[in-house]
Amino acid sequence: MSAAQVILVDDEAEIRNAWAETLALDVYEPRAFADGRAALAALDANWPGVVVTDLRMPGMDGMTLLAAVQAVDADIPVIIVTGHGDVPMAVAAVRKGAYDFIEKPAEPEALLAVVERAMRMRALVLENRRLSRKAGEAYAIDKHLIGNSEAMRRLRQRITAIAAADVNTVIYGETGSGKEVVAQALHRLGPRQGGPFVALNCGALPDTLIASELFGHEPGSFTGADRRRIGRLEQASGGTLFLDEIESMPVAHQTQLLRALQSQTIERLGGKDEIPIDVRVVAASKVDLEAASADGGFRADLYYRIAVASVSLPPLRERAEDIPVLFMHYASRMSRKMNAKLAEPDPGFLDGLRERSWKGNVRELINFADRYALGIGAEPAADAFGAVSTRSLPEQMDAFEKRVLCETLARTKGRIQEAADALGIPRKKLYLRMQRHGMGREEFLEEDRVESDT
Repeated sequence: MSAAQVILVDDEAEIRNAWAETLALDVYEPRAFADGRAALAALDANWPGVVVTDLRMPGMDGMTLLAAVQAVDADIPVIIVTGHGDVPMAVAAVRKGAYDFIEKPAEPEALLAVVERAMRMRALVLENRRLSRKAGEAYAIDKHLIGNSEAMRRLRQRITAIAAADVNTVIYGETGSGKEVVAQALHRLGPRQGGPFVALNCGALPDTLIASELFGHEPGSFTGADRRRIGRLEQASGGTLFLDEIESMPVAHQTQLLRALQSQTIERLGGKDEIPIDVRVVAASKVDLEAASADGGFRADLYYRIAVASVSLPPLRERAEDIPVLFMHYASRMSRKMNAKLAEPDPGFLDGLRERSWKGNVRELINFADRYALGIGAEPAADAFGAVSTRSLPEQMDAFEKRVLCETLARTKGRIQEAADALGIPRKKLYLRMQRHGMGREEFLEEDRVESDT
């Protein structure tokens, strides 16, 4: 498909042709129908487009078509076009699940703007479904390492190749970039997938406990050792040992680890028996271990033992095109967990996410998406994305409108009529604007008070 499809439904040929011409001059592939039933025949649950329909038509009207489209797939965006006198009906359509409405005569800019927003949302919905379908498979790397950027495609290919080789590997990446996720992928895609995956964060342990954690200990081997402990190397035998922040491991323990990996045997602290192990080591580091070994901060012989292969993870800021899909994936996951409807972010919001520095990488993005889904994360402040915006004027106006609505409703504690009076607009128009931005009045209400809608 060379262009995004838009189905146009109107019984008046002149209007259909005008819409089609407007959309074709942009980036869309319009398909015009005089009748809603004919339009329905072109739809299925995987159709990647948007429906634009007149409200009043003979036979199947816009409301009936909306219900029929929702029966095919409730997530297909339906945009209602209505005359001025039918605005209340259009509002009712939005409440029943229509994406938005525009009034006749539809200005080309207004039509293109709402279609673009709807098309972005449809693309994200379909991408999230594709990822969710992978959940039933034994292991799907693109379900865990999400992104369509060239950097992520290359990364998935490299991980798949290294996993099959079953060699010790070092993963490089900034904090929060997903090093343990990559380690899990190397394990799950390799010949050791049936064995255990055991993780140890070397930077989170005091020096006195690292040896016990790695090798285990026998009762009485040191003060407080009242029972036998099986170490991580022994636990991971037959599988993978993931050593996070390995650059933090003291040199003395590096020597012990090297000896264990060379001989594939260990002795528990306080024990006398040699215990055979069969372990693949996947280590993670924020620093270049080869450079650290040259400077004496890391044993060179251990480096060569564990770095048979290496993987470098790109920071999130270097694959900005993946950010909207990642955000929607994690926000949707949290909304499903809470059994709540996810508020649709506007395009300006998503563009702002691309511009953010994301120093905490994917971990920070997950936190942000969870807060958004829970309704406790406000729209990011403008200065979080830099002083100069790359968003279009309509997108900036949408973002500004949403901020004003949020501030006013927060100030009036969800009292709709009071907020409408403060904004100088009718109550119904305020409801419509809130619907467009995915806002619910409940999030602004005081906990001990429920306002009547009458």
